[in-house]
Amino acid sequence: MIDVALKEWHLLCQALIHGEQAILLRKGGILEANNEFELEYRRFLLYPTYIHQQVTHVKPEWQGRIEQRAAEPEKIALAGYAEAVKIFEVPSRAAFEQLDDLHMWAKPLIDMRFSYRPEKPLYLVVVRAFKLAAPLVIDNTPEYAGCKSWVPLAQTVDVSGATPALAEARVAAVVERIGRTFAEARP
Repeated sequence: MIDVALKEWHLLCQALIHGEQAILLRKGGILEANNEFELEYRRFLLYPTYIHQQVTHVKPEWQGRIEQRAAEPEKIALAGYAEAVKIFEVPSRAAFEQLDDLHMWAKPLIDMRFSYRPEKPLYLVVVRAFKLAAPLVIDNTPEYAGCKSWVPLAQTVDVSGATPALAEARVAAVVERIGRTFAEARP
């Protein structure tokens, strides 16, 4: 049972639940506890958003898959959830670029993420996503609107019967590769 959702691009939500990507980039929604950086929630539904998706922010092979809208829809289909497996602080742009095959993002989006509040670290979150047995369609209420990462839902969602997008071993391999890449980038 899950009662919170992370707002993320519709395209990325789809990529996660179909096993095409297993990472998120975040600057917001991060807390520091026990001298470690953590997500506010480690298990969350994926709440798709549309209006901030831009064709120029994804690689050419992803551009045709963006569903462009002038406004967020009145109804939202929650089709999956994710569990945070590992959170990495990105040590440098050069280290991140070594992971280019693991994500959909194009240079303008990466530039924006590194440039926005440069005093704050950028985090890469490895997630294991799951596709719900059936999407849950909810009203996109005013309480859910706005530029915020986390949406406490008015209802608890039963996620039993969801299927993993990637095998645990595949996600572990992504964690290992990122850890090795970032360790090599540190002095």
